[in-house]
Amino acid sequence: MTLPVLEAVPQPAPLRIDAALAVRWLEAFLRDELIERRGIPRAIVGLSGGVDSAVTAYLCAHALGAENVWGIRMPYKTSNPSSLTDAQLVIDALQIQSETIDITAAVDGYLMQEPDADGRRRGNIMARTRMLVLFDQSAKLGALPVGTGNKTERLLGYFTWHADDTPAVNPLGDLFKTQVWALARELGVPLSIVDKPPSADLEANQTDESDLGITYANADAILAFMLLGYDDDAILSRGFERRDIALVRSRVDGTHWKRHLPTTAMLSNTAINEFYLRPVDY
Repeated sequence: MTLPVLEAVPQPAPLRIDAALAVRWLEAFLRDELIERRGIPRAIVGLSGGVDSAVTAYLCAHALGAENVWGIRMPYKTSNPSSLTDAQLVIDALQIQSETIDITAAVDGYLMQEPDADGRRRGNIMARTRMLVLFDQSAKLGALPVGTGNKTERLLGYFTWHADDTPAVNPLGDLFKTQVWALARELGVPLSIVDKPPSADLEANQTDESDLGITYANADAILAFMLLGYDDDAILSRGFERRDIALVRSRVDGTHWKRHLPTTAMLSNTAINEFYLRPVDY
């Protein structure tokens, strides 16, 4: 499956991107955030075999040097073998450090106590287990976990809270999925990764777009118009389906809490995150 023909979707200005410039900026961002601000010259990235983690690994390797980047593959017993193969393509292309840690025993050790857990719960357990592994490996290696979540997934709430969005530094967080694809092509990510349907790889034949009920191309364009302040009728007039607009808006409105730090019960005028915010805390 190839990417959708983006030219067929009305493209708001925020979706147009100078991929080469964005790459240079993000590499500078990573050097500044890790080395200059935190004094941590090494990065660790969970490699899923997907385009987001691949782009993140490429950016980290270019910014910090391949010898300072670890790509961690964390398969579960039901993971598609091609996910491991695609992640290895990134490792081989970049010559970064790597480790493969099977999370099956850890996940199943808990699920033995919860045999009735449905697919959603099981997926969340896998995602949180992977983040546990990354943070523990970061302590062992002296490397900072770098996030891989994109703006589309974050706005739609399509991620596991306290898992995918946990790392303190995220170079892709302000990039829509279609923009991540543009960066992938600019960086030379293998086309087998760029062109395959995005999937969380939680079950056979599962894809992101089937879960979401909308293509990334349409979701990105609708989201971009919404962020510009367009109401539903104005977006509808640009050729989108009302159902898609309603779906996107409901997901954005219903997942705000996932994009916010824990809500603090205020008992004073110095409550952290509510009143006590230095400029660097924003």
